[in-house]
Amino acid sequence: MKAFVTGGTGFIGKQVVRKLRERGDDVVVLVRTPSRAGDLSTMGAEIVEGDLSNVDAIARGVQGCDAAFHLGATYKVGIPDSEHAAMYDANVHGTERVLDAATDAGVARIVYVSTGNVYGNTRGRVVEEGYSRPQPPEFLSYYDRTKYEAHHVALDRIARGTPIIIVMPGGVYGPGDHSELGNMIDQTRTGKLKLRMFPSTGFNFVYVEDLADGILRAHDRGRIGEIYNLPGQKSTLGELVEKTAALCGRKPPRITMPGAAMKLAIPVGPLVGRLMGFPPNLAELIRTSDGVTFWMNGEKAREELGFETRDLDAGLRKTLAS
Repeated sequence: MKAFVTGGTGFIGKQVVRKLRERGDDVVVLVRTPSRAGDLSTMGAEIVEGDLSNVDAIARGVQGCDAAFHLGATYKVGIPDSEHAAMYDANVHGTERVLDAATDAGVARIVYVSTGNVYGNTRGRVVEEGYSRPQPPEFLSYYDRTKYEAHHVALDRIARGTPIIIVMPGGVYGPGDHSELGNMIDQTRTGKLKLRMFPSTGFNFVYVEDLADGILRAHDRGRIGEIYNLPGQKSTLGELVEKTAALCGRKPPRITMPGAAMKLAIPVGPLVGRLMGFPPNLAELIRTSDGVTFWMNGEKAREELGFETRDLDAGLRKTLAS
């Protein structure tokens, strides 16, 4: 099989490329900066220079491929308004470009990697694939909005007959994660995390290798036109910090920063961001975290795809050992 991959230099995408190559598939990866993709070349992947705005590069990359995996996206929370247009173009229009190019190239199966954020705040519920967030949607962040719209781009193409399978990852973690979640794990490991923030925020934490396996299983076994949740263990940020600290032989932070106290700093968000390492749009950061849950049910993927994940303790042990 020959597969086209976007987002292959990213945290999840790199694992997808690795697994495809390990099983003998040919892989073509769309890469914005080839000089940063040496590890993909070492794996034996073919590199096509371009990004999600480059229609010609996307068309060249996907030509002659049997499968396409669209993981490419811009992920940031708390960004200023000045960055909205670029994010919208990458996440929404980029999805249109990739799905349409794959359709034009006659790709047999396309896996679109969406996100559990599309469901919005589940308010303590564990939701299944048929769940629809209340309308009109109240977006938690601009990223939330763009991924919601991109998800509906994929649904629109499915309705037109495009052979797409959609997967919905939970909160991803593992070695090499430089996101806010990865930084929280690292700061807990090193004892630099002094405050608990948003301990009740709920995720299904999924180890990155398990997620990559689920994405390939969606291609191999998934039904075209279907959505599959790919969550890990149901948990919270507070529990994640406690487990990480215990595995490192440390005590978790004793002080919790209340969301109400953080909201007082919203008017001076950019200043607080510079001092504490937060993004400048503090209001958006709080809105996406304070008392929010993103819990999903993964039974459909387990039954139809054979998707399995390790528990949080096992995944954290591997993460901390790296």
